[in-house]
Amino acid sequence: MITMRATVVAVAVAAAMALGACATVKTPSKQDPLEGFNRTMFEFNDTLDRVAMKPVARAYNWALPQFVRDRVSSFFSNIGDVYIAANNLLQGKITAGTEDIMRVAINSTFGLGGLFDFASQARLPKHQSDFGVTLGHYGVPPGPYLVLPLLGPSTVRDAAGLLVDWQGDLTAYMRPIWLRTTLYGVRIVSTRAALLGATDLLSNAALDKYSFVRNAHLQRRQYLISDGNPPPPAYDDESDADTGPTNDGAPAPGAEGAPAAGAARLASETHVPSQQMIPPGGRPYSIPNLRFR
Repeated sequence: MITMRATVVAVAVAAAMALGACATVKTPSKQDPLEGFNRTMFEFNDTLDRVAMKPVARAYNWALPQFVRDRVSSFFSNIGDVYIAANNLLQGKITAGTEDIMRVAINSTFGLGGLFDFASQARLPKHQSDFGVTLGHYGVPPGPYLVLPLLGPSTVRDAAGLLVDWQGDLTAYMRPIWLRTTLYGVRIVSTRAALLGATDLLSNAALDKYSFVRNAHLQRRQYLISDGNPPPPAYDDESDADTGPTNDGAPAPGAEGAPAAGAARLASETHVPSQQMIPPGGRPYSIPNLRFR
């Protein structure tokens, strides 16, 4: 199963590299030296999302009442807490890992297999983690920013962590195959449907959606690795500040405060703290990731 997934992603990456071979950026930033390729892949994901995923997600919201959609989200969240607990324990976060285990125990028993989230009502916090966060916790550098086909924003470090994430995904071990495939499909649609409002706000708020998503994703990852206390950005010189125009002429994040204002508005209107405006899967708007977190 892992080999098949890796093969699909590898083929998609090779195709995207062929498509983006001539897409270059004159002055790529240090955090995004692959910007030409990444923008091509970003457009590919965005187009696929508009054509396929968003219509399906809207139909899902139309067909199912909110109560049913909440039960589906809670079910997958409960499964994801198992892997989150493992990563928190690997990072030496005993309290967080214990809380995750207690969440699974409570929701799996009193919550009817995770359909109801009684753990949150009991004031047990919901954490987010994966193997990329674990690697970052132990000082592994993120490497260049990387947009993956279908999976969306990532880094070289987090992309390598995907192999472990997939191995830790409990859905991969479910049998028969039709059940596993069905669960994958429902989870993807459920995740995308939950982000419809946020992605509409993102489209209206960002002058350069690619840069907005990139910076928000990197900020989110640093937030998770640093336990909510990310260090302030540091630049070697003014050229690293990324405040000039992008390759398509749109202002870069921070120029005239537009993306920053958009981030604040997005966080405000979705009732999510600004540091946490990117959803748990780390994929701000495009094709939802195929991992539990």
